[in-house]
Amino acid sequence: MTADAELLTVPEVMALLKISRPTVYGLVHTRRLASITFGRARRIPAHALTALLDTTGRTNPGDDGLDGPAVSLSKP
Repeated sequence: MTADAELLTVPEVMALLKISRPTVYGLVHTRRLASITFGRARRIPAHALTALLDTTGRTNPGDDGLDGPAVSLSKP
């Protein structure tokens, strides 16, 4: 990971994907979403979120509940 890689909080991932906290942690615990833990703080690298979206078949409705419009991770 590079020094300028963006790290997202669980609430930020929840908002971006419009999913619940247990769903985010479920993805982390099943290793479908990579994360980093600093003490008690968990962060999700932006590239890990992109990789999850690329592998979930986000263009195929009904796959796993993560369907919907593409999510932009870039800041305006």
